[in-house]
Amino acid sequence: MSASATRLRRLASVAVAVTACGGAVLLTPPVSSNDRASGHPTVESLRQIINDPSAVVPSRTLQESALIGTKSGPLDILVVGGGATGCGVALDAATRGLRVGLVEREDFSSGTSSRSTKLIHGGVRYLEKAVFGLDYGQLKLVFHALEERKQVIENAPHLCHALPCMTPCFDWFEVVYYWMGLKMYDLVAGRRLLHFSRYYSAQESVELFPTLASKGKGKSLRGTVVYYDGQMNDSRLNVGLACTAALAGAAVLNHAEVVSFLKDEGTQRIIGARIRDNLSGQEFDAYAKVVVNAAGPFCDSVRKMANKDALPMICPSSGVHIVLPDYYSPDGMGLIVPKTKDGRVVFMLPWLGRTIAGTTDSSTSITPLPEPNENEIQFILDAICDYLNVKVRRTDVLSAWSGIRPLAVDPNAKNTESISRDHVVSEEYPGLVTITGGKWTTYRSMAEDAVNAAIKSGKLSPSNECITSNLRLIGGDGWEPSLFTALAQQYVRMKKSDGGKVVPGVMDTAAAKHLSHAYGTLAERVATIAQRLHTVLEMSTANLPLISLPGDLALLSLTPMQQAMRCHALSKYLLQSTIGTSQGRRKKCRRLKNFWKLSSLLRMHISMMGSISSLEMNQSDFRSLRVSDFQCVVFFFLSLYRRIHLLLHSADQVGLILSSLLYIVNKDCWIPGHL
Repeated sequence: MSASATRLRRLASVAVAVTACGGAVLLTPPVSSNDRASGHPTVESLRQIINDPSAVVPSRTLQESALIGTKSGPLDILVVGGGATGCGVALDAATRGLRVGLVEREDFSSGTSSRSTKLIHGGVRYLEKAVFGLDYGQLKLVFHALEERKQVIENAPHLCHALPCMTPCFDWFEVVYYWMGLKMYDLVAGRRLLHFSRYYSAQESVELFPTLASKGKGKSLRGTVVYYDGQMNDSRLNVGLACTAALAGAAVLNHAEVVSFLKDEGTQRIIGARIRDNLSGQEFDAYAKVVVNAAGPFCDSVRKMANKDALPMICPSSGVHIVLPDYYSPDGMGLIVPKTKDGRVVFMLPWLGRTIAGTTDSSTSITPLPEPNENEIQFILDAICDYLNVKVRRTDVLSAWSGIRPLAVDPNAKNTESISRDHVVSEEYPGLVTITGGKWTTYRSMAEDAVNAAIKSGKLSPSNECITSNLRLIGGDGWEPSLFTALAQQYVRMKKSDGGKVVPGVMDTAAAKHLSHAYGTLAERVATIAQRLHTVLEMSTANLPLISLPGDLALLSLTPMQQAMRCHALSKYLLQSTIGTSQGRRKKCRRLKNFWKLSSLLRMHISMMGSISSLEMNQSDFRSLRVSDFQCVVFFFLSLYRRIHLLLHSADQVGLILSSLLYIVNKDCWIPGHL
């Protein structure tokens, strides 16, 4: 009997067992503390604060002052790390009525949290391992991920959506095998299911995915099985968590680094941390009853500040993604390579007008700026080429990026692929709770577990139980997919006529959709600011996506931009706000470091202009933001220099020449583009 038939029989047997023994349980919605707390008055009051149209996130100065404390008045929890888990911990703790502070060495979502596959997946790729390896840990992870996936999508509907993913089958056994496997996945999902999986014939599959090969590895395509997973804008979701936590009362501060821990002289318990503001260079003490280490791949470095002999808790794994042109995949349909040469899974997904493909899974060293190597890029290209009728070329790779997964160590695992993605919470040193492992999908429950551990460690007294499963993030409450139509009808873009005058024009659908999905219900405020500032915006949007100012917080009518989103270098903003193409060009950003800083100053000026009508600004803030006309002129010429620089380093020189001419002759303030 063939290996495929044997696996099919085993899958059928397990499917029957799962159906008989676990189906009823899995279809029953779990009752958790979040469900019991959904009617708590704190929830409603927090929702009102977060969804208030005039909501204002405290300035960076105020947030920093809130972190500075004394032994007699410490914070309840100090969080180290501004990624998905760290911001999730800050939000969870703040919504329980605890005093919370968070520090991030770089920008929010500047590390692993912005370098994902952009999927909120329910662990379908772990289901096969759970079934055939009889690994309950992997199966538990699938159950958990499915439960959390639906909550993430519901809490940030403007940043998340369901995405169909196609699995090609070149053998009839594969058709039955994957159909049965994904139907089992549907069963496990129960009420958390996004949409039912289904089979498409070979002809239907090619119509849905035109670049799908009708023949692969000497076999004809027999059809595809499509299932649904979640897709998200990871960096914006992370920033949304930080903003929501700040509105809930947490003091969140990025570009602030922990340099050492403060310890009680008698008990040696950690009672806070020495913090360095990397923008000013000044240091201050932040006292807290408990410190939560959510530093991702750097959590071991933080642990060694408490105990230099601490053994590693994580096994770093490199996940590389590449960005390809849009014609590699249709809009609204992903493709799964179910089995690579080393038994892994590779996704190929549409993403903001491009195609991203990945990921790899290999051991790596921990570095602040991980870069993909050529072997990893070629691995992804080799994995997808057998499934496409497009000639897959190395020159088609627009960019690539690498993220470091902080996988929880399993002493019995031989490689990173077999290490469970489940998370670990531990307190090895009094006063220091470490949370590591896990994945984007389960950030909320990871944060809940970490806060529970912190409450136990510090004997804290929260005002209520965890409520984050029923708490919409900023911009999500009341959002509807049709919101972009109101933007397109009510707002205009500004352009220059042949006579050189600025005149109103129609906001195109693409711009309206971008604003709606990026900012949710706050998109209207971004459009208002952009419309009011069109004369400055048209100079600062060369080759940037739609709007150059980070509306995430400018839209909240904050004071200075550096006290809001805190993206002090334009390169950081681009990495967080655009598609992955910018991530692969970090070196170019570093070469033009002074250019980014100058343009950042201009953006601060723009933010100030957009908010000055609705806020009282103190004199020091106003002086720090003033940008001279000379600097604006310098910025204009530096923009031209940048385009020349890109022209000299681009394969598509003709296209850049044309776009540069268009930029000089007809500068439109809504020109879409990517770095």
